[in-house]
Amino acid sequence: MPQRDDSPRLLTPPRLVALALAAAALAAGALIHQAAFRFFQEEARAELRDRAALYRLTLVAAIERHQHLPGLLADDPMVIAALYGVQRDALNTRLAGIADSSGVEAVYVMDTSGLTIAASNFDREPSFLGENYAFRPYFRNAMLGRPADFFGIGATTTRPGYFLADPVRNRDDAVIGVTVAKLDLSPLAAAWRETGERVFVANADGVIVLASDPSLAWRTLRPIQPVRRAEIEAERQFIGQPLDPLDWRMDGPGLAELGGAPALHVGLPLGRRGWTLHLLGERGQASERAWTVVIAVAVVAALMAALGFYLKSERTRRALVESQTQRRELEALNRELTQTRTELDRKSRLATLGRLAASVTHELGQPLSAMRNYLAAAEMSAEASGGNGPFGSQLTGQIGRILDRMEGITRQLRFFVKPKGEPHAPVDLVPVVRDVLALLDHDLRDGEVTLRLDLPDGPVTVPGNRLQLEQVLINLVRNAIDAMEDEPRREIAVSLAASGGAAVLTVADTGHGLRGQSVETLQEPFHTTRASGDGMGLGLAISGDIVHDHGGRLDAADAPGGGAVFTVTLPLEASP
Repeated sequence: MPQRDDSPRLLTPPRLVALALAAAALAAGALIHQAAFRFFQEEARAELRDRAALYRLTLVAAIERHQHLPGLLADDPMVIAALYGVQRDALNTRLAGIADSSGVEAVYVMDTSGLTIAASNFDREPSFLGENYAFRPYFRNAMLGRPADFFGIGATTTRPGYFLADPVRNRDDAVIGVTVAKLDLSPLAAAWRETGERVFVANADGVIVLASDPSLAWRTLRPIQPVRRAEIEAERQFIGQPLDPLDWRMDGPGLAELGGAPALHVGLPLGRRGWTLHLLGERGQASERAWTVVIAVAVVAALMAALGFYLKSERTRRALVESQTQRRELEALNRELTQTRTELDRKSRLATLGRLAASVTHELGQPLSAMRNYLAAAEMSAEASGGNGPFGSQLTGQIGRILDRMEGITRQLRFFVKPKGEPHAPVDLVPVVRDVLALLDHDLRDGEVTLRLDLPDGPVTVPGNRLQLEQVLINLVRNAIDAMEDEPRREIAVSLAASGGAAVLTVADTGHGLRGQSVETLQEPFHTTRASGDGMGLGLAISGDIVHDHGGRLDAADAPGGGAVFTVTLPLEASP
């Protein structure tokens, strides 16, 4: 009977090589996944920080553009007279007009006891008139002689609002009352909700006062101590709200859990109010994208290994063919890389422009709003004095037109601050073209431009945003008018047709042409050939971005007989 060999079997060299290669592949995959995960997570955090900064900007602007209103009312002679018992009925009517024109929910005046003696909602129910708000912190702080602000649920209306207050002083500099403006921030929360993002604002006590998800409102990020809760109840800040704790936890820098779900987190302070804006993002996407990279690398490595074995077996017979194939593939990859790099550069410039536009509109927004309020006060003063005040109607009109132009520039810049991805609906381009040309009829006649129009008999429908498509055509026609300013022959031809599943809109002029510039150069933000002060060079940049968002393209070329031809191509609406 043969004996069994129980001695351990040694691994052969091929098996050792295979195990070593497998271990090396697993280690490389782990390292690649870790590096890709860190990269994508940091990229997601950077994007989250940029979006949070925009949300903070909109909130601060919504509050600060009305910050001067109580102070202007405190200097109004009619307000001071009403506090001494004169013309209170007339002041009610005037406050109603001021509230409507400024867009605030209400403005009202209180005496030194906290009693409301005049209010913009005097003729509505519930009204602030006759109510006493001496228990509110904004009243107590204003009575101490300083401006104050406060957020809370209305004791009369039960609607939340942001309250801005200023003391009213007599000639002896004694405080004789308080003026208050109540701001309604609920439209801002509704706008946040439409973005689909999880964003909320908590005050210094950790109470969520504003949120894109209504179920988060009036919840707390941390327990409130009994002493502080008693103070809140005395101030009646959150009437009828239990202020229950939220299922919320910070997992570390940039990480949080809401309702047990992990998320990326960015928190930005809002200055002296003690508020903090929180924005949450998806945490799992970074891991998924990292695994996609690992799989892609593994596939590429497997393909490269297969290609190596194939080349090894066919080296002699296919050397030249494979060399040519690899060269063509490399050229294609280089072209793709160049295109990708160009697109990334463009997006980076637009992102930088967006941040610059946000900063400019923020820095100009408050001075322009203050100038508009002072101009309104000057106009009211001129009306009250029968036109004999320090500011005549002609001067205020000139200042108003200057403000309109400045606000027009900031509105144009805001295009780069708005979040993209607005909903699209079927739009017939035929009435769009007719409406735009009717709108620009005065410009065409002033420029002595002859218009040639070629429109189809039936509709040409595309999915899109009508206002944005009108903006594209307005920019193209106005550019054509400007290009022919010094030309003896001034003609613009606008045509629309449906061809090959796409809508083709062309605007041709007899101007100076492109002057050797490419359409990419023309679409660069702030690129303009016009004189300083005649434009910012944003028209074609805005038009190109709109057309790109609609899945189309914007082309430009020199016309054979002189001038330029701009062509907008958009996909047609699919048939139901």
